[in-house]
Amino acid sequence: MGLLDKFKTKTKKKEQAIAEAPQKGEQKPKAPRQARDEKVDKSKKPVIKAAKKKEDTKNAYKVLIKPLITEKATATGTYLFAVNPKTNKQEIKKAIKIVYGVSPRKVNVINSGGRQVRWGQSKGSTKAWKKAIIYLNEGDKIDTFEGV
Repeated sequence: MGLLDKFKTKTKKKEQAIAEAPQKGEQKPKAPRQARDEKVDKSKKPVIKAAKKKEDTKNAYKVLIKPLITEKATATGTYLFAVNPKTNKQEIKKAIKIVYGVSPRKVNVINSGGRQVRWGQSKGSTKAWKKAIIYLNEGDKIDTFEGV
């Protein structure tokens, strides 16, 4: 067997495949009717499940940075979160609903500017951040805060 014989056999196989393939005007031969009916059992109805649309939590976790746990917040029944400084109240409300499954009644926002700090003789400031105060309807709870 020569070195170039491989290429000859490949071209022969391609030519055979082209010759056996149906032309544009021709139709593929159908299987006999009995064989087709045996494959499909019509007594069983197909079960169509409604696809549950899973909400995208990727952006919700970019909005909510971390929960803040304080005595005052737990005593009053409100929930505090450190949130992304670029978000607004509607985005915070939507993120709480997606992540925790409860819809907030009201959302208040506090912008905290960075405070001035010193390390020896050098001066600087901490990062500015945003705090969200979440009020829920009566009977609703966020599980991560329970038992703290």
